[in-house]
Amino acid sequence: MWGPNAGGFSDTQAVTAEIQAIADQVKSQLEEKENKKFPMFKAVKFRSQVVAGMNYLIKVQVDEDDFVHIRVFESLPHENKPVALTSYQTSKGRHDELTYF
Repeated sequence: MWGPNAGGFSDTQAVTAEIQAIADQVKSQLEEKENKKFPMFKAVKFRSQVVAGMNYLIKVQVDEDDFVHIRVFESLPHENKPVALTSYQTSKGRHDELTYF
């Protein structure tokens, strides 16, 4: 199992418009898996890892005091594949560290 830095993930960073757009692209996938609609889906922190594409760990605020951690894979541009939700953790808090899962 990878530790926080063993897999080459960046330090935790503030969210950019690009990261919010990536989170938005997988919102429906998470809602389907959890069988619920999230009233809010605001990315607040992220980490990234360069692979044959890009892995992202993103902390997303889904309600006033409720957060989820999502792991997303973005393939290389020439592969022309949609962004995929690869894993997630629910019931996270604002101060829970964003670590590999």
